[in-house]
Amino acid sequence: MRSGLVVFVLVVLAVVGYMSIYIVNPTQQALVLQLGRIIEPRQEPGFYFKYPVVQNIVYLDKRVLNLDMPPLEPISSDKKRLVVDAFARYRISDPVLFYQRVRDVETANLRLSTLLQSSLRSELGKTSFVALVRDDRSGVMEAIRNDVSANAKELGIEVVDVKIRRADLPDANSQAIYDRMKTERQREATEIRAQGTEAARRIRSRADRDATVLVAEANRDSEIIRGDGDAERNKIFAEAFGEDPEFFAFYRSMQAYEAGLQQGDTSLVLSPDSSFFRFFKDPAGAGAPAANNDNRDTGSSLNLSQSASQ
Repeated sequence: MRSGLVVFVLVVLAVVGYMSIYIVNPTQQALVLQLGRIIEPRQEPGFYFKYPVVQNIVYLDKRVLNLDMPPLEPISSDKKRLVVDAFARYRISDPVLFYQRVRDVETANLRLSTLLQSSLRSELGKTSFVALVRDDRSGVMEAIRNDVSANAKELGIEVVDVKIRRADLPDANSQAIYDRMKTERQREATEIRAQGTEAARRIRSRADRDATVLVAEANRDSEIIRGDGDAERNKIFAEAFGEDPEFFAFYRSMQAYEAGLQQGDTSLVLSPDSSFFRFFKDPAGAGAPAANNDNRDTGSSLNLSQSASQ
């Protein structure tokens, strides 16, 4: 009986000792509650003692916690509906206030999600779509973080960061904007092609005009040069005629024979006594009597084409 009693006492002491000790891990912080009332917080890791039965321990996470927001569709200041996907990072900074206001992490997520949604709608309602996606995205997120942090302090929560993962237009709006941009680009392309066609016609007409002017000037210069050449030729002929009229007459007659006595279909009927044949009768080209020159003997004719062929 005595040994059994000793064993019982040892067991009771072991159970009491076990119930009197609690451990706080480095990733945790604890609240010591006595009959539902907070006695003290424990934020440093280690072994601690408590009164068994009358005191209990509530553990809270000390790490940075994640809050993922469902996609929102706020309206920007330029009246565009947006699809915004955001998230937040926070930690429990005041475990006593946290436990008094929200109790646990699940409730804290709901409260913080409501605050973040309200802040997002408020800030994005004052921001244009271009500023959000390009010009001042970091400034918008900083303003949202400050607003959420100010409200989250009342819950014993410190907001570490707020990020907008994606901010875009709804699919229907994106397609409409794409169609409008495509139409504008097609209009610009048509306008550029029309301007190019107009410039090409202008250049072509200018080139045609310049070509006509150049051809006309070339023809004018050629006629002037040809006229000068003809004048020079006539001058040379006149000087040659003045030097030796008889030779000049012989030379011109030879040219006339060469041009007139060619094989062909044209026939010339001339009197044998014509002055045209004077060099055939006399190498000196002495002219026949006037009476003979004027005599027209129709019975005697000469077919020059036949003579030329013979």
